[in-house]
Amino acid sequence: MSKKDLIDAMAKEADLTKEKAGLALEAAIKHIEKSMKKGEEVRIPGFGTFKVSKRAAREGVVPGTSEKRKYPASKVPKFTASKNLKDMLN
Repeated sequence: MSKKDLIDAMAKEADLTKEKAGLALEAAIKHIEKSMKKGEEVRIPGFGTFKVSKRAAREGVVPGTSEKRKYPASKVPKFTASKNLKDMLN
């Protein structure tokens, strides 16, 4: 599903115009991004949790060249599905 498809589905489900559904989706995404940038979790009950995970510095090998490379520590986004969502899919 693309972003456009999601906006169309939201508009239909919530009886909104596509423009208002698009603005609502953008606002939700921006809020999640801002919260994660602060290091906060965003929990959506019945759906899941968006959070920031810390990845330690590590050494790796570049595929094809076998050259060793050091990767610095970084922060990565992580999504954990709720039990309800997992149960619904199985």
